[in-house]
This record gives sequence, structure tokens and C-alpha cells, in this order.
Amino acid sequence: MCRLCDPKTPQLPCPTRRDFLKASVVAGAATATGMTMTAGAARAQEAMATLPEGVGEVGRRVLIKGGAVLSMDDGVGNFTVGDVLIDGSKIVEVGANIDASDAAVIDATGKVVMPGFVDTHHHQFETALRSQLSNGILVSDGRPANVAANYYETILQKFSNAYRPEDVYINELFGSIAQMDAGVTTVMDVSQIHHSPEHSDAAIEGLRDAGRRSVFGYFEGWGERAKYPADAARIKEQYFSSDDQLLTMVMGGEIYLPGYEEAWKVGRELDLPIALHVVGTFGMQPTFDELGAAGMFGDDNIFIHMTGMSDDGWQYAADAGAHVSLAVPIEMHMRHGQPPIQKAIDLGMSTSLSTDVECTMTADFFTQMRSLITLQRMVVNNQALSGVTDHPDLMTCLQAIRHATMGGAEGLKLDSKIGSLTPGKDADIILLDGEAINVAPLNNVPGAVVTLMERSNVDTVMVAGQVKKWRGELLGFDVARLRGELEASRDYLFEAAGIERDLFG
Repeated sequence: MCRLCDPKTPQLPCPTRRDFLKASVVAGAATATGMTMTAGAARAQEAMATLPEGVGEVGRRVLIKGGAVLSMDDGVGNFTVGDVLIDGSKIVEVGANIDASDAAVIDATGKVVMPGFVDTHHHQFETALRSQLSNGILVSDGRPANVAANYYETILQKFSNAYRPEDVYINELFGSIAQMDAGVTTVMDVSQIHHSPEHSDAAIEGLRDAGRRSVFGYFEGWGERAKYPADAARIKEQYFSSDDQLLTMVMGGEIYLPGYEEAWKVGRELDLPIALHVVGTFGMQPTFDELGAAGMFGDDNIFIHMTGMSDDGWQYAADAGAHVSLAVPIEMHMRHGQPPIQKAIDLGMSTSLSTDVECTMTADFFTQMRSLITLQRMVVNNQALSGVTDHPDLMTCLQAIRHATMGGAEGLKLDSKIGSLTPGKDADIILLDGEAINVAPLNNVPGAVVTLMERSNVDTVMVAGQVKKWRGELLGFDVARLRGELEASRDYLFEAAGIERDLFG
């Protein structure tokens, strides 16, 4: 019986569709409400039942034992066979053979134990539109063959206008748990869907209910329903008043939209990092350079893409200690311009990786790392083959992993909490299967992670000490039911946007 139908609580409103979705997030909630449990929920419950005794119990320490430990902290080091001790949400010790007889033990034999990946730019509200723009480019070049594959027009001007709060919620939730399944334990979600306070609240609720570490990127919206983000102060006070939580906030400051000066002002008044897309294709270079020359950049800036920008602009950004977020596969695929990997390296800038849009490219981080390292090495190798003797160094697999972990943590101002297996940091940890058929035998840990592995190798995921995925199964989510809700949202969005869904178009 719903609350409205219950005579004992007539003052309570009837649950919204988002309330229903939230109630069925946890695997097993379906049975508690008299609904049929799906096969996915049953598998999640079965996997949870196989957790080692004591794991997840309040007050019980957990020892991840016997894995190949890749700490990403030079002071801690790496261990061919090592252990990680966790107390509550924190890492308390990393070593070769930790004595912790009171701890519940996770056997990591044959696994790579490392920090979770950090994605510094992902538009998760577009999850229901996955692969719709697989052949797309950022803006149309006027050629008829490319008009329909225009991201700006198709996604931001058509689909974006159709979103209801419940669409925002399921897209954010499903996108979050899908990335967590792939070992991405932290994301900056660039939602760009703030048509109303209810839309913003739905985005935050979706991030929160996923249970992973998320940075809510409060960016200006798009399309005819877009509104200037004047709700930042309310959102921060309501949802982000504490620093001791999984959710934090970033202010969007897009310089190609009117009113960006106010967004920067509000962001700095609220002590929020300011992030923005920087793409020469959109004619941003003059404004960007003017801001840099005026001393407006700071170490609180996250510059996404940085394609097609001037040397002066780069130097202003580097001198200010700004961070660069690269979405290498998308930048190559969608005509943003050549990813400026070497430029960021040469200037010694803090740099991270990001997945951008799943309407065009996968959001797993193995694809990101491989794209980063192969493009950088291709450019350098071509220089060497052309006779250039003072070419840059070739990127190593370990360096690629650093961009995917500590680089992202630095960019989001979370490096004191995550990004490495360092005592005192939060236990955002992934276990990767080094005995899987696509990896065995394990000969080089960074090399295996970057050049051989993919999302199926993500065996176990922990966020702040809580096991979110175990032996290949997500815990706490009825994925099949949520997938059905995402498909229903997809169907609505296509109809409302007036776009035909063509599976082979």
C-alpha cells in the first residue's frame, strides 16, 4: 500500500517514480515490497553471501592479502606479494606480510591490488543514449553526411530538452554503477541538465544512491529549457555542507556561454573548484587568453580538453597551477583536435583522464589508458623515425596509470583522500584478475593493466572500505530491473525528442 493510500499516514505524499526506483535499487528490495526478484538481484545476493566472514561488519578490520600490490605511492612502494589493511573506511597499513589476526581476510592471490580509477569528466545524464552518436562529431561541418551526427545539435539541443527529473535520476544511477563495475571508483559528473531544481536534485540523488565517490559538476544547462545555474548556494548548503562524505561539488564555468563571469564569481565565493570545457573549435581561444592574461586562472581550475589553444594560453594555465583533463578517445573521434598530451607533459601540468560521452565512446578506463599511451608513443615514435633526435620520452604504462589514478585525484582536490594506496587515505581499492585468460601469465603488473586488461578483469571494487563488487558481481543493485527502467527512459527520450531509434543507422 502506498503512503497516500495508508489511512494512518494521510499527510504523506504519494511516492514519485523516482522514489520507486530508489526503493528498488538494493537487490532484495523487490521481495520486501512483494515484487518478483530478478535473476540479476538473485546473483547479487548469492555473491554477497560468499563474502569472507567478517567483511562488512562494523568495527571489523579487513586484510586484503597476498596480491600484487601497485600502490601508486613511491613512499609506500609496490609488492610482488603484499597486503593492505583497512580499518573502517581507511587504509592503515600496506606491506609485504601484515600481521592482523583480528581482521577479516580477502584472499587476493592472483590479483592486482591497486587504487580505483578516477574519471574527471563524464556526462552521465546521457547514459540512456549510449552509442547513439557512435559516428558523431562535435559540431557539423556543413556536409550533409555529418549533419545528423552533430553532438551539439542532436544531444544538447534535442535530447537534452526532453529530460524529466526521473530520467536524470536513472541515467545518473545506472551510469554510476556501470562505471563502478569497471573499477572507476570516483567521477566528476558534468551533468549539464539543470532545467529546474528538481532536475539538479535528481542528479545528486542518482550519484548518492550509487554509493561511489562522486563530484557533482554543476554546469550550465543546454537547449531551450536550460537555465542559468543560480541554484549553486542552495545546492551546496543542502547537499555538500560537509567535506566528510563521498559527494563533493565543482562549479561549471563555461566561457562560451553568457554569464560565465558570474559563475566564476559564485564558484569562488563558495570555495568550489571551477571546471570548464576548453575547445578551440568553439572559438574560445581569445576569451581564454584574456582571462589568463588578467590573472583569473588558479589552481582551482580544471580545464577539460585544451585542444587548439595558444601557447600563451597554455603558459597562463601552467603558471597558475591549473589542472588538465584529457578525453583522448573522444577528442580523436569527435574532431575536438589532437589531444594535447605532450603539451601538458612538457609544461609539467597535473593531468588526468576522462571519458566524456557514452553516446559516442565507452566509459571504461582501460580504453582511456590505452588511447593515451598509444597516441603519445605514436607521435614520439614518428618523430624518431623521421630523424628527430631530441624527441620526448616515450610514456610508460606506469605513467599512464598515474594519470588514471593520482592525476585525477589531484585534479578534483581529493589527493589527500584517494588516488594511491597510502595509509591514512580512504580505501578506494580495486582487485584486477591477473589469472584471467587474457592476462595470464602475469609478468609485468603496469603492463598487464594498461595493455592487456579490460573491464571483465575487474574482480572486486571497494569504495571507502565498503565492498561494492565482489568476484565479478555488483552488490546491492538489481541491475536487470534498473536496466529496464533505463530502457523505458530511453524510449521516452527518443519519442519526446522526435528522433527515430534506428539500430543499424
